Amino acid sequence: MAIESSALILSLLLTPVAGALAVTFLRKKKAAEIATVASATLILVQAVVLVAAVISEKKITAFDELFYLDAFGALVMLPVAGVGFISTLYSVNYMGKQYEDGLIDDKHIIRYYQGFNVFLLTMLFVPLSNNMGAMWVAIEATTLVSVLLIMLYTRESAIEAAWKYLIIATVGLSFALFGTVFFYYANVNATSAGQDSAMNWTDMVANSKLLDPNVVKIAFVFVLIGFGTKAGLAPMHTWLPDAHSEAPTPVSALLSGVLLNCSIYGILRFHIITSGTLGPEFSSQLLVILGVVSVGIAAASMYFQKDMKRMLAYSSVEHMGIVALAMGFGGFVGIYGALLHIINHAVAKPLMFFASGTISHRYGTKAMSEIRGVIKVMPVTGALFLVGGLAIVGMPPFNIFASEFLILSAGFGAGQFLASALVIAFLVVIFAGFMKHTIRMVFGTPKERGKRMPEDMAKGETGKLAVIPMLILAAFVVVLGFYIPEPLQALVNDVMLVFNQGQGGEIAAAANDSSSGGVLG
Repeated sequence: MAIESSALILSLLLTPVAGALAVTFLRKKKAAEIATVASATLILVQAVVLVAAVISEKKITAFDELFYLDAFGALVMLPVAGVGFISTLYSVNYMGKQYEDGLIDDKHIIRYYQGFNVFLLTMLFVPLSNNMGAMWVAIEATTLVSVLLIMLYTRESAIEAAWKYLIIATVGLSFALFGTVFFYYANVNATSAGQDSAMNWTDMVANSKLLDPNVVKIAFVFVLIGFGTKAGLAPMHTWLPDAHSEAPTPVSALLSGVLLNCSIYGILRFHIITSGTLGPEFSSQLLVILGVVSVGIAAASMYFQKDMKRMLAYSSVEHMGIVALAMGFGGFVGIYGALLHIINHAVAKPLMFFASGTISHRYGTKAMSEIRGVIKVMPVTGALFLVGGLAIVGMPPFNIFASEFLILSAGFGAGQFLASALVIAFLVVIFAGFMKHTIRMVFGTPKERGKRMPEDMAKGETGKLAVIPMLILAAFVVVLGFYIPEPLQALVNDVMLVFNQGQGGEIAAAANDSSSGGVLG
């Protein structure tokens, strides 16, 4: 099994490399599209096989534990592969339209598909890394690659957003590096472990009760600020609205849907170690505070947004705050809800970005005040945009309602009444602001645009490869609101056991009790 796992992990990581090389050498638009779709398809297949192996074996390792994939890593890797595949399909249509309209040329389309493949590689490397230094390198690499994708159009606003993102994220990740080094120092000083293995997460969590509590406190604060900056947690979120709104739409979907998860993943890996050393109270309280602040700032910002993609970017700040809040609430229900929310947001947010990209292309603007009557002009896209909007604000019966309900239940159950009440108030403001904009865009009367009357606007969808990815995501949004597939349920229960390493036997017992049907079963 070890040889098979090593070969499969190596194959998974080499697939996007092969895709990027094929794009580089072929240098033709059609060939680049085919190579990237083939690469993303193989990544998804291999990721599913790896996740199945993790469900069966509980964990797999490769290359002397340089790579380590447990249920938590598998839960983060699966959306990277899945959303990456769907974004690739959408890219063929969306970037093809940009190419036809003269917004990008052959050079830019090749750069896009090169960067897309490498971006997938860097994100896949994060959940596969056992060495926490290697994980930091992978998260930093996601910044460097995504900066080039954000500034693809080379317009002034895109370059400014890319530089802002690069500077803020790099400074933040410098803090994360300091925190990682402090954890390494605490592990080396407390144990007789070799210096090579002392950087491994498996070694740190096994020795967590022996680590110096004062060093661990300082280390976690650095990690939280550093990775929290990259995850878009407020008040370190200022780069996110600019970067996500300026990137090509498929890249925005990846940035919001799965890249932020990779940064949250880094925080939570260290949260497990910290909980083992200090108990869960210290790191949990910090997560609750940042979670409440993030949801609050998102609520204040979203209501007054004028740009559709910036509104969706602030929504990502909100949902990363909700994940942090849930982990801070802790307990079985809180962590279970957070894990489901990671999956649910990874499904719903790309749906919204895809729909918004298609709408913006048809209307020629991202300004929400100029977009009216989408349901009349593009009936399928308009309906899917409305479904995504209802899901993203947590309306039943869609998937995000289920995870938010669990998270708020955990908050009240943990006695966090003030934090839970504040978040409910903020969610009401977010609902009002988001739906105000969404309803007007979907059902409003189309505006006259220059000499062109609304009835002259071409009606119909922009192509099957624009609609099919949205239909797939919308299906998941609906289904996950009612039913959690058994493999996903098994995976989530196994993640609960990973968190149990830092938070005691209560979580393990609850996970075992839920294995027959889960919290929602």
